[in-house]
Amino acid sequence: MSSRRDFIKKSSLAGLAGLVIPTTTFMKTKKNTIIKEENGKWQDGSRLVVSVSMQFEAGGQPDNAESPFPRNMEKGFIDLPSATWYEYGFKEGIPRMLDNWDQLGIKVTSHMVGTAVLKNPALAKEIVDRGHEAAAHGMSWSTQYNLPYEEEKKFIKDGVDAIKKTTGFNPVGYNANWLRRGKNTLTILQELDFKYHIDDLSRDEPFIIKVNNKDFAVVPYTIRCNDIVLIEGKNFSVDQFINQVKAEFDQLYKESASKRRQLSISFHDRIGGTPQMVKVTADLIKYIQDHKGVSFKRKDEIAEMTLHDKTIIRE
Repeated sequence: MSSRRDFIKKSSLAGLAGLVIPTTTFMKTKKNTIIKEENGKWQDGSRLVVSVSMQFEAGGQPDNAESPFPRNMEKGFIDLPSATWYEYGFKEGIPRMLDNWDQLGIKVTSHMVGTAVLKNPALAKEIVDRGHEAAAHGMSWSTQYNLPYEEEKKFIKDGVDAIKKTTGFNPVGYNANWLRRGKNTLTILQELDFKYHIDDLSRDEPFIIKVNNKDFAVVPYTIRCNDIVLIEGKNFSVDQFINQVKAEFDQLYKESASKRRQLSISFHDRIGGTPQMVKVTADLIKYIQDHKGVSFKRKDEIAEMTLHDKTIIRE
């Protein structure tokens, strides 16, 4: 089975083939129906909204999970150095990022793996206590698309219960492992009173779909502006990563003069929380904040606006 890193890298290359969509377009759906898309502006008057993710996964990974180290361990042995790479996420990474968000005056969404939360409950609660959103990320770091309906429902609910019990926060957003949801996932999320999911790369703005005949928000994620794709201890330097995100922002800001645009940026505890990444991230956020009309929002806030906006795209 390919690693999460390989999956996202391949998806990133596929994303380069995308074309710019004009303000008003016509699109054929799988059912061959025609939907007219009218891109509007943000309901609160923002010109462009920035959505930052802070993945809380460290401590919830299985033994010998993917890491910057070569995957050449003999069977029956534990990759101990790799385990310490993950430990950095909850020992140093998240605390450093939390201080950075405070200094920058922004709030983020933290997608939390249930087992990671239970292993580091004080840190999970601190994230919420400091004003950030706790979103669900499954009970464990494992696939769910291949689970039978009831097993998948339990997998999702157990993760939610771990977050609620530990932090007091009721998650309304979801992110599947590797972004790979199954055919039943959205139905289950709607049944469990979720408001949105992020496992979609098809747009640079949120939209609404129907699930169980009810509105359900999609707040698109990113693999382009994602540290696990570009940094992870190898590949890009921090300068390359930040320059790529800056280029993404510059283009979206230009487009936002006439249409609703969202910039998504994703950081993982053991990667985005390193000293070099936090330093350049602060520089990047300050650059973005210097632009008129830009706001930073948690994903639950974006979903709430989306569900109450009559001009939002519906699919």
